[in-house]
Amino acid sequence: MNWFTSMTALEQVFFWIAVVASVLLVVQIILLIVSFGGGDLDADGDFDMNGDTDTDSGLGVFTLKSLTAFFALGGWCGFATASFLPENIWLPILVSVLTGTVALLGVAFALRGIAKLQCSGNLEPEKLTGKTATVYVSIPTARSGRGKITLTAQGKYMELDAVTDGERISVDEEVEIVGYSDDFAVVKRKEK
Repeated sequence: MNWFTSMTALEQVFFWIAVVASVLLVVQIILLIVSFGGGDLDADGDFDMNGDTDTDSGLGVFTLKSLTAFFALGGWCGFATASFLPENIWLPILVSVLTGTVALLGVAFALRGIAKLQCSGNLEPEKLTGKTATVYVSIPTARSGRGKITLTAQGKYMELDAVTDGERISVDEEVEIVGYSDDFAVVKRKEK
């Protein structure tokens, strides 16, 4: 404990800020790993009575995650600078604020980027009509059975069951989706 009492007051302040923020950061990481933190536990979230969160609420700059990063990185950098330059008060504070701001913005932009990667994964059938697909498994005549088609739509590669109202459609032929019913697409041969 002699090492702690030998520190200047500024070093002690930076030390305690860094330790508390680092512990909070580790707790956030552990909660994220065990998936308790995946639901935006940020203090700035807009919560309704059901406990659901607004999907944009955690995308601000001043979230609990970004503020924790600000204090953790800023605290440790301020502590290190104050340890090497004990006679200067303003340089450790400046270094602390600058590195903390970089951490805050880095976390905010990282969370914003991660949020952009999210997608509902739901198929929107009305957006499939008119799309071109390739037959993967031949489609029997006049809805007497199902075949399969493949296409890229709504930002993902998909394979769908398909039927036709016309003649049999062979593998590797291009088709146009004319409708979507329940869990299959209705297709016709693509006119050349």
